[in-house]
Amino acid sequence: MSQDTPTGGTELPAERRTVAPRGAVEGTAPGGNPIQGNALNRGGDAAVYAEQLRRGLPGGTMLAAGIVAIAGSIALFGLGEPGTVGAGAGVLVVGIVLLRGLIAVAPGQARVIQLLGRYTGTVRQTGLRWVNPFTTRRRVSTRIRNHQTDVTKVNDADGNPIEIAAVVVWQVTDTAKAVFEVDDFAEFVAIQAETAVRHIANSYPYDAHGDGVSLRDSADEITEKLALEIGARVAPAGVTIVEARLSHLAYAPEIAQAMLRRQQATAVVAARTRIVEGAVGMVQLALDRLSEQEIVQLDEERKAAMVSNLLVVLCGDRDTQPIVNTGTLYH
Repeated sequence: MSQDTPTGGTELPAERRTVAPRGAVEGTAPGGNPIQGNALNRGGDAAVYAEQLRRGLPGGTMLAAGIVAIAGSIALFGLGEPGTVGAGAGVLVVGIVLLRGLIAVAPGQARVIQLLGRYTGTVRQTGLRWVNPFTTRRRVSTRIRNHQTDVTKVNDADGNPIEIAAVVVWQVTDTAKAVFEVDDFAEFVAIQAETAVRHIANSYPYDAHGDGVSLRDSADEITEKLALEIGARVAPAGVTIVEARLSHLAYAPEIAQAMLRRQQATAVVAARTRIVEGAVGMVQLALDRLSEQEIVQLDEERKAAMVSNLLVVLCGDRDTQPIVNTGTLYH
């Protein structure tokens, strides 16, 4: 599912543009193999297309010239003389040819121009422009688009089945590659995005083991790696990845309950560990204070009993019932 978002109609400089999408090397496929191209240049070598900007001529001037030519041809036809009829037909053809070269470029769009099958340039300047009337022009959207991948069930690095999906924000930055290097660049982005999401899911565990990277706890790192990988995969299509984020991440239903119990057990162990660490520190502090201030002298046996009682009080998960000793310290 893709969606266009309009961008501003800022005019770009009329020069050759070479765009390197994030995480991609120009002329290199995602697998590291060089892109061979699907056409031959004049030297007979495989060529990879790159966008070349063309401004075209002002459309308003050519529109006025075409209208004047057609009006002149009508006037010549109206004279009804044999010589003027032929001239009128010639002027009419000229007017039609002039009008046929007109193109309207809307903001967020570009026109890829071909002459007899050969790529001659891309018109990005908005408004009414005029190009060679014998060329073919293909409209390409340069707006920012969103693509939501389907929720996919895959195995993480630990082999646990998980459900994962992502949102990819992308934009065509090289119209020549988008048109000539792939059949359908929108479908190409969708397939490569799903492939990258699967690869990322297989490369990292759902939960962290120690300080390692995980899908659930390392959102920023996973987002960056996902954007880089998708960017490298779609670079041959002239597409730049603006952003890529996980939109859905969960254990598969068949193991969700078991994983929830494991997470709860892990949380309980971590909490108990913190409690014991704090209790030991409090007991040590109490013994040191008693010894430093000489409040009471305790032998090793009484120290052990005090430590045991304090740990029971501090680490227990229920309220303790105090017992008052009315006798001596040893009875």
